[in-house]
Amino acid sequence: MAIKITDECINCGACEPECPNNAIYEGGIEWKMADGTGVSGAYTLMNGSVTEANTPHDPIAIDVYYISPDKCTECQGFHEEPQCAAVCPVDCCVPDEMYVETVEQLLEKKEKMHL
Repeated sequence: MAIKITDECINCGACEPECPNNAIYEGGIEWKMADGTGVSGAYTLMNGSVTEANTPHDPIAIDVYYISPDKCTECQGFHEEPQCAAVCPVDCCVPDEMYVETVEQLLEKKEKMHL
């Protein structure tokens, strides 16, 4: 399951540098699969669509930081727990029930992003 940032976010930015996948973006900023990953060329997103690694995607949130579920691995293969949640001072980094994934799926996603 990916992590999401709720609207209780105070925009402190503590989470952004902690993400090993560069999946966290400031509100209003476009995201790309290539940002902070080893992805190049075509990449299949969770919804089945194919994108180029450097193609910008619309921001998921405008007013608060957000996490791209296509890049979030809950820090599997990097840390014992999601680092965004560990450092968030207001506990607004929570599991995203819209994106349920097994540990194996999260590790597979990690391997695809960090060849």
